[in-house]
Amino acid sequence: MMGRYMENSPRFRNRGLKRLLLATKYSAQGLIAALKNEAAFRQEVILGLPLVALALWLEPGFVGRAILIGSVFVVWMVELLNSGIETAIDYQSTKVHPMAKLAKDLGSAAVFISLLNVGLVWGLFFWDKFA
Repeated sequence: MMGRYMENSPRFRNRGLKRLLLATKYSAQGLIAALKNEAAFRQEVILGLPLVALALWLEPGFVGRAILIGSVFVVWMVELLNSGIETAIDYQSTKVHPMAKLAKDLGSAAVFISLLNVGLVWGLFFWDKFA
């Protein structure tokens, strides 16, 4: 049983298939917004799509394919989260605050580590395959 507040909250109003359809719609809107407004995300998608295609073409087996493609998807996910952090901070204030800078720098560091992960995963794959 939900409390009175929860029953009237728009957050809990939609359930089941309707909630799933709305969530899918909002996710698509987020991806479209990122592609339109986030140059870094566009660049990572443009660089990542050929890697996904290469992983499918190389036929490294199911686990290898999952790891290679997964490493690319992690970059996209982390970049979207970083963009969300930056957008929320910029919405609050245009002033540079040390805590806002730290949050943005930490998000950027997460993206950097995800990019290092792609290099490591793909590098190890090619090392194992051709060395």
